[in-house]
Amino acid sequence: MPKLLINNKEIEVREKTTILEAARRLNIKIPTLCHMDLSGVNFVNKIASCRVCLVEDLKKDKLVPSCATFVKGGMEISTDSSRVVRARRVIVELLLSDHPNDCLKCAKNLNCQLQKLASDLNIREIKYPGEKKNLPIDASSYSLVRDPNKCILCKRCETMCNEVQTVGALAEIGRGFKTHVGSAFNRPMFETTCTFCGQCLAVCPTGALTEKSNVADLWKILHKKDDEKMVIVQVAPAVRVALGEEFGEEAGRPMTGKMVTALRKLGFDKVFDTNFAADLTIMEEANELVERLHGHGKLPILTSCCPGWVNFMESQFSDLIDIPSSCKSPHEMFGAIAKSYYAKKVGIKPENMTVVSVMPCIAKKYEAKRDELYNEGLSDVDIVISTRELAGMIKESGIDLINLDDDDFDNPLGESTGAGTIFGASGGVIEAALRTASDTLTGESLEKVEFEDLRGLRGSKKATVKIGDKELNIAVVSGLGNTRRLLEKIRAGEENIHAIEVMACPGGCVAGGGQPFHKGDLSIIKKRAEGLYGIDRKKTLRKSHENPSIKILYQEFLEKPGSEKAHKLLHTSYKARPKY
Repeated sequence: MPKLLINNKEIEVREKTTILEAARRLNIKIPTLCHMDLSGVNFVNKIASCRVCLVEDLKKDKLVPSCATFVKGGMEISTDSSRVVRARRVIVELLLSDHPNDCLKCAKNLNCQLQKLASDLNIREIKYPGEKKNLPIDASSYSLVRDPNKCILCKRCETMCNEVQTVGALAEIGRGFKTHVGSAFNRPMFETTCTFCGQCLAVCPTGALTEKSNVADLWKILHKKDDEKMVIVQVAPAVRVALGEEFGEEAGRPMTGKMVTALRKLGFDKVFDTNFAADLTIMEEANELVERLHGHGKLPILTSCCPGWVNFMESQFSDLIDIPSSCKSPHEMFGAIAKSYYAKKVGIKPENMTVVSVMPCIAKKYEAKRDELYNEGLSDVDIVISTRELAGMIKESGIDLINLDDDDFDNPLGESTGAGTIFGASGGVIEAALRTASDTLTGESLEKVEFEDLRGLRGSKKATVKIGDKELNIAVVSGLGNTRRLLEKIRAGEENIHAIEVMACPGGCVAGGGQPFHKGDLSIIKKRAEGLYGIDRKKTLRKSHENPSIKILYQEFLEKPGSEKAHKLLHTSYKARPKY
């Protein structure tokens, strides 16, 4: 193992260790920009394009990029020499020379890594005023906005899209000064293979990729309400364990009660829980699983609550289009029930009800606009905002979230079980389905409801679950690259699996493209997931079919899981889309 000196501190490391990695073991900070290590989801971006991580090799008297230079025995490295600091300053000044200076109105303001780097290096002027790009901004999709003028060619997004997610929607295009990461043939993102999972903008260090904001439209609705109209909101499980991060709280701390209070202060008439609809989804999806196990339909069944995964399936695996569950996602089920059952219950016309979803996912913005998710000319969900957008609205209103009193969701669409809560973590959907499917198949109450083998951040998990006299082979995949590898095996007949949970985002909804930026720290994603499992453990009811409000919904309205009315309102269909 080679030994070297870094800032006169000796360290011994393994072969193929970079200088950056060695320095971090000594708690020596080296700034980075293009580099990003998400090794837990097989993502390491170290193209050394930005050169911000330069260090000085004292023996060779030269500067080298620490992220892409392997250590050698006898090296003497300085990370903070005057030569290094000057070089970093010049590099950042050059990056800023042609970068738009609209920081105050940029969606990534105060969350921009280029901005922070300039601040850390105490850059107060730009010595090299350069020509500014004037490339068209792409706002064609319902989910994201691409501003190529803010692209710094770090290629994080390209690596995430092509290597981790294997979607292939982004690539370096253009020549010379106008080179940037964009879409093939510069097509609008809406016309590409983009799944709108949002992982590209989650890793983008600048404002080159941001979500499509619906906040302005929502404010107009909230400010122009009249007595005949009702604006209701639902909140996804993953939101409550991440929202606090935007206000300085530790990741994973549930902010449920304070969040409900804040939403009421923002002007919503009713505040409901998507967890209720997650329980409803399980009633339909577990029923579908049981039916297929009895020979009525193809196996394996794949979960369908993730719109990013659905988009991926429709374009990349359209030959398997009859395998996924036909269930709508929970927030779409909620909208359908809100505008039918609940609207009738409170005596309001469906067209006078606005359904707002607070989601960890920007693909939900696209999903809400799908033609298949309209009923009698009305969309199930009208507006989708992200966790970050909700945080922005709370701050804009001057609401002190941390010091608010806790409040409860409204009923009946606010009551939920622990099973609905764990939807937000990878493995949670299939675990919730197994809790209900087990009771249905055996006629007995499952005592141990935790399926530990299906949990965790690993991108691909498999387990054999015994339910009564049946052994079910279960798979859980998160990240579309892992999904591709599994589906190719299924297509080839190499896997014998009964049910598969798929989440487009590595780690599940807790790592969604609409969540507070985790900046590569996977411990944050883990804490969010642990926060959801903690809520589940504290729940009195932990199986979806035990939810009293769900029972009443079927008694009064839907009749039974899989009924004709349930299929009309809660199920959907898919269609093959062009691959390119």
